[in-house]
Amino acid sequence: KRLKYKGIIMPKGYILAAHRSPANPKKREAYIKLALPAIASAGGKFIAQTTDIIVKENGKNERTVLVEFESLEKAIKAYNSNEYQKALKALDNGSDRDLRIFEGI
Repeated sequence: KRLKYKGIIMPKGYILAAHRSPANPKKREAYIKLALPAIASAGGKFIAQTTDIIVKENGKNERTVLVEFESLEKAIKAYNSNEYQKALKALDNGSDRDLRIFEGI
């Protein structure tokens, strides 16, 4: 359900992670244990997570994850949260990904 203010649909916030290569399995597991609860507690909703993709142009056929938040501000806050930063420390450069935080409807 989209947020509305005076009849105007409010934009949502998204985090898109497009992996450039497979992640280190042990570091990925440690990251997931911390990242999933951090994202959920920040109101994040996983929209897509797959390796079954069609790539074009300069894309890589690797895992892609899309998470939706109520707003751009909440997506940024989730990424910057202490809980998510702990997950990134656990990942310890065990993943090469293109991560984008953006606003959309």
